[in-house]
Amino acid sequence: MRADRLVAALLFLQQRGRVTAADLAEELEVSVATARRDLEALSAAGIPVYPQPGRGGGWSLVGGARTDLSGLSATETRALFLLVGPAASVSAEAKIALRKLVRALPQTFRADAEAAAGAVMNDRTGWSGLDRPRPEIVDLLQTAVVRRRKVRFTYTNAMRERSERVVDPWGLVDKDGTWYLIAGTERGQRTFRVDRISGAEPTDDAAERPDDFALEQAWDEVVGQVEQKRSRTWATVLIGSRYVPILRNHFGRHCHVDDELDDGHSRVRIAAPTLLDIARNLAGWGALVEVLDPVSVREELARIGTELADRYAR
Repeated sequence: MRADRLVAALLFLQQRGRVTAADLAEELEVSVATARRDLEALSAAGIPVYPQPGRGGGWSLVGGARTDLSGLSATETRALFLLVGPAASVSAEAKIALRKLVRALPQTFRADAEAAAGAVMNDRTGWSGLDRPRPEIVDLLQTAVVRRRKVRFTYTNAMRERSERVVDPWGLVDKDGTWYLIAGTERGQRTFRVDRISGAEPTDDAAERPDDFALEQAWDEVVGQVEQKRSRTWATVLIGSRYVPILRNHFGRHCHVDDELDDGHSRVRIAAPTLLDIARNLAGWGALVEVLDPVSVREELARIGTELADRYAR
């Protein structure tokens, strides 16, 4: 969700007084679903934006139309800048939008607005992790999504197999620094990792997109499918209860405590795509974790232990 687009949505609301999601979508050159999410985001951030159902309805600002940003209260101003401040770090246009917004505010609000914009930041790099900059191709794909133009590119899958694709781009998702393109293909909806796309170029052909397509719903389905694949294999382990939070950080949502024993241990179920993945993830825990079942994971851990002992024993 781009900061400059949210600011533009607010200004459009103040100018028109009451708008529909379709009006805003046309003004911002985005889908109706995206415009609706932007309006909901403003409302969730504390901006007094509310929908009016029925014939002649739409979205309005409490108190009616306002022609400038001086109508915002101090609390509303802080809420807006807390919402868009972190997003400004990824877009030069967003930073410009924030500067314009600050200049339009009453003098008494500017200090709070600037403080709010600098109160939160997004550090997308994990501890000991590598920085994953925003791929340059994202802008091209985003433009294709908004303008509804087919895109041609070369895609390299996880098996390093290359293929030529022509797709209908439907939406982009930033998942913790990794970008994904959700698109329509001859075989239906597909998800592509943007960092595996090369040679992308828009075409002059209009892209087709289902009228009922909603990016958030589509992404929820993708996440569900991925999580299902990541939890195909389960194992039961015995671990000291005090270490359960660390184990949960390691396995995330695929870590469930079945029983807490009186001796200070817990029986925990963990999941991964394969038995080998479970064994590899547990190997570094040493004697802190005991695998109860399945036997195949115990055998794999024994094999790993033997290999390590053979290599490092002196």
